Amino acid sequence: MKIKEIISVLETMAPLAYAEDFDNVGLLVGNQDDKATGVLVCHDALENVIEEAISKKCNFVVCFHPILFSGLKKITGKNYVERAVLKAIKNDIAIYAVHTALDNHQNGVNKIFCDALGLKNTKILVPKENFIQKLITYTIPENHQKLRNALFDAGAGNIGNYENCSFNSQGIGSYQGNENSNPEIGERGEFVENTEIKIEVTFEKHLQSKILKALFSNHVYEEVAYEIYDLQNSHQNIGLGMVGELEIEMPEKEFLEFVKTKMKAEGIRHSEYLGKPIKKVAVLGGSGSFAIKKAIQAGADAFLTADLKYHQFYESENQLLLADIGHYESERYTKNYIVDYLTKKIPNFAIILSEENTNPVKYL
Repeated sequence: MKIKEIISVLETMAPLAYAEDFDNVGLLVGNQDDKATGVLVCHDALENVIEEAISKKCNFVVCFHPILFSGLKKITGKNYVERAVLKAIKNDIAIYAVHTALDNHQNGVNKIFCDALGLKNTKILVPKENFIQKLITYTIPENHQKLRNALFDAGAGNIGNYENCSFNSQGIGSYQGNENSNPEIGERGEFVENTEIKIEVTFEKHLQSKILKALFSNHVYEEVAYEIYDLQNSHQNIGLGMVGELEIEMPEKEFLEFVKTKMKAEGIRHSEYLGKPIKKVAVLGGSGSFAIKKAIQAGADAFLTADLKYHQFYESENQLLLADIGHYESERYTKNYIVDYLTKKIPNFAIILSEENTNPVKYL
């Protein structure tokens, strides 16, 4: 099995198009055409993790956080990033990062977080913007079903819990081909009016080339008339953070003790207790201060995230319990999820969970 075949599975789990624009995901180091000897899954691809991969005969490291986040002008081994990259290159080890591609997936980081706490009725906290496009095209009734089904097969027409969604209307189309035309209906130079079906479907924008390929391959016209629009609608199934509900509400202190146990947190910093029970909980793995207002708007009783600064605790505005459980802790089970996913998709292949704890934060 080649590394690129494993990458194909990873991109099914966490499509790179889901990642935030600032992020650096995908294959960071190595050659995708190399034969894979084994996969080591970790949280951070540090030098000690690369050494672990060498010892376990794995030449493909899949990490959550990208070890290469911004550009390198030199690779001399002067810092932890350069040392890890140098060791990987010297030992022909490829490194692949998923990060916000998995953060934004509805079954990714924040669903894993919710599942660890047993939250029910979960939904995205911060839906992804500017990610949906709409295709409008026109064809004859005889071609309508075939074309529409081809668009569905290419990924168009998925809305929330529904698939194969479209709007179809009938009207009269007109055209007149010049001397170089080859019309499906009518003759060159003839003014033609004909019954047509207008098809409207939405799709995730990263599928555009696939959608257009299906359109052109299955349309009967010599000149295909179509329009593509960017929609302002948020994507309700892709985005950062989640909000859900506990089976049974808890007092605030009991709730934080519960979170501390479930997420194996060594300490939790939190805002002032408000004296009300916790039922509805918002979560955002990693740095989530930007979503405090979203958690309040969602009606959450508590918001669990990480990397909160002093003044950001004031932003709870006495409307919810705000808790920083630690960056690593909030993403703790992500690597386990990746291992489970790859093991199910690629059975009888070495998929290994790293034993290295790469959490740089220690507690006294």
